[in-house]
Amino acid sequence: MNIILLALLSVSILATTSEGQKITNEILMSRSDVIWGFDFLSDGRIIFTERDGKMGVFDPKTKKVVELKGVPKVHNAGQGGLLDVRVHPKNGLIYFTYAEPVKKLATTAFATAKLDGDKLVDFKKLFSAEQANDNDIHFGSRIEFDGKGHIFMSVGDRNERHNSQSLKFHQGKILRFNEDGSVPKDNPFIGQKEARPEIWSYGHRNPQGLVFNPQTSELWEAEFGPRGGDEINLVKPGKNYGWPVVTFGKEYWGPKIGEGTKKEGMEDPIKQWTPVISPSAIAYYQGESFPKWKGNFFLATLSSTHIRRLVMDGQKVVKEEEFFKDLDYRFRNIRAGKDGFLYYSTDEGKLGRLVPSK
Repeated sequence: MNIILLALLSVSILATTSEGQKITNEILMSRSDVIWGFDFLSDGRIIFTERDGKMGVFDPKTKKVVELKGVPKVHNAGQGGLLDVRVHPKNGLIYFTYAEPVKKLATTAFATAKLDGDKLVDFKKLFSAEQANDNDIHFGSRIEFDGKGHIFMSVGDRNERHNSQSLKFHQGKILRFNEDGSVPKDNPFIGQKEARPEIWSYGHRNPQGLVFNPQTSELWEAEFGPRGGDEINLVKPGKNYGWPVVTFGKEYWGPKIGEGTKKEGMEDPIKQWTPVISPSAIAYYQGESFPKWKGNFFLATLSSTHIRRLVMDGQKVVKEEEFFKDLDYRFRNIRAGKDGFLYYSTDEGKLGRLVPSK
């Protein structure tokens, strides 16, 4: 029998924006594991993943959680496990990524299923990244729709950084698919010998943030650097984003990495952070609840334990603002809701939202 659990609810005013807007932080649900991904179903419920392999549906009205049956087995070790989840905006199909066990190895996989009551049905694995290895870090992996029949997926370098520069491997890449999992005929490396046809861009380290700006149709990405050099990038087809040849980061024990911070033929980040903030997700806000936030990006950060607001002037970050650092949460994901509120999840198992204080 499926387990139904009551969620916890607490409310407190925790922040004021630079424009004087007070924000109420509502904790909607508390769980025992990392809430890695979440998205909104058409009826207002929220589907979410826990890294240990559970997927559930939370009802904000009843405050109940239903754990779903039919979730595939995942490689739950290190940074691996059940990862992102998205709901197709028109047909409701569930897309999700996970660390897939491959004998004694693991890789990042991508699948779809239908939600039928308390279970996933019609499971279809669409893709497994080549190649699997025995490292338990840098799986990626976010999912994003472009609204034009395509879906994007990020894959980390899996701690084999040289593969990020090789088109023979999916590691360290942003990938582009048709929504049925097939490869679009206009992907940039179609027909190139030994290149993986799914590749959209390359030279990434561990991209865990991916979002479209619907106003400009631009794809934006956030990724972790090592010791320094966290980045946000404007992702363009066929472009090389440098890792590990160019980076602002260093090895964790001190030495520099690669050839410097710039090189011809490699894209500069729109913004980099040294020391790191560990951006695990990026969201674009265009709602009505916070009018001053329209056109802003928001980052969920892990090591810096805050939500970061980025005020943009075109493709340039002109202002930054931090919220909720005093909570000491590792913010794992952030998404703008259909109700105009800003939702987040944490490694501490919290699902919450930011609403304007009255």
